[in-house]
Amino acid sequence: MRISMIGTGYVGLVSGACFSEFGHDVICVDNNASKIDILNKGEIPIFEPGLDTLVAKNVNAGRLSFTTNLKEAVSASDAVFIGVGTPSRRGDGQADLTFVYNAAKEIAEAIDGYTIIVNKSTVPVGTGRAVEEIVSKVCAREDFDIVSNPEFLREGAAIEDFMRPDRVVVGTSSDRARKVIEAIYRPLSLIQTPILFTSLESSELIKYAGNAFLATKITYINEIADLCEKVGADVHSVARGIGLDGRIGSKFLHPGPGFGGSCFPKDTRALYQTSEEHGTPLKMIKTVMDINEKRKLDMADRVIEACNGSVVGKKIAILGLTFKPNTDDMRESPSLDILPALSTAGAELFAYDPEGRNEAAELLQNVTFCDDAYAPLEDADAVVIITEWNEFRALDLDRVKSSMKKPVMVDLRNIYEPDEMTAHGFDYSCVGRPLVKKN
Repeated sequence: MRISMIGTGYVGLVSGACFSEFGHDVICVDNNASKIDILNKGEIPIFEPGLDTLVAKNVNAGRLSFTTNLKEAVSASDAVFIGVGTPSRRGDGQADLTFVYNAAKEIAEAIDGYTIIVNKSTVPVGTGRAVEEIVSKVCAREDFDIVSNPEFLREGAAIEDFMRPDRVVVGTSSDRARKVIEAIYRPLSLIQTPILFTSLESSELIKYAGNAFLATKITYINEIADLCEKVGADVHSVARGIGLDGRIGSKFLHPGPGFGGSCFPKDTRALYQTSEEHGTPLKMIKTVMDINEKRKLDMADRVIEACNGSVVGKKIAILGLTFKPNTDDMRESPSLDILPALSTAGAELFAYDPEGRNEAAELLQNVTFCDDAYAPLEDADAVVIITEWNEFRALDLDRVKSSMKKPVMVDLRNIYEPDEMTAHGFDYSCVGRPLVKKN
């Protein structure tokens, strides 16, 4: 199959590279010439484990290429995937579909013969019909079909998610389009991946409903963690106890400073906005959004409390800035709320993140960025773990303690054990677990 992928952001680049690994001929298109130049030089503009190797392999095999020429790419393709960004729109939180609609207009003008146009971007219900209307103004109806094929890629594990997905969701009412999609995803049939064919509207809603449900699970366990602290229970025991119930499951029951990233915050806002527009407001989702925003600021208060109620003039070491490990993505990361709140409260901030430094430097002010995990600890009054990068899981605790002015650790990801930290002489704070008092 000949495939065009419009957009070389996270979704477009990963999907394009993976489709080429399936054996298809893929052209990735972007109107950002500098990004295409970077890709043509063999460099990758985002951090995703294994992506550089996958891209290089398929470029060398002649199955993957990059261009700014959308017309040339589309006219030579059997399927055109739209993988552009859909950021939250200012004011109402709904997805901004400007890039999707602009792509649809350009695709319509470039189609040469029957082509399926596939929305892989995360879009609200009704977007597929709107794209269909845009394209039909230029193209004969028999020359195209519109398909919804949402992505379910976790940053840091995107290639594995694409190659071995839980399911593939496809929204279409066209038998002809269905056959093309089946051919594209044929390699997954060898591992018996379920492919769910449904309507455009159902496919679009599945993506939002799934992400909102996972965001709700995270918010739920965070609230349970707060209750655990009050009653002396251990949130990890509680999470395991409920997660062993097959109706609930253990995933996304890990307490922390709140969800962030490119999907959950944006998608919950868009889903709620859609529900309001249709007169059926999803009140539970609105509550999840409100709780999550408040939680990020509450984490700053935890740090201040651990520092005896004040961080004025105190040096606070920050370990981890990205919203999760194995990515350089800072979008909606809890650190973007926690660090400014600490700075406003008078703290001097020194931070380290293995991959997020460059992006963080553009988003955070009054922060000194360091080159390794131990550098920010020198003479620090407290250290805060925000992101659970693997290299933070086995710090030399004796070195950490001797480097710091005061052995205060606020572990927002619970990567250490309270009794272990107390034994090393730390004043240790965590989330949802009873603490062992220092002797």
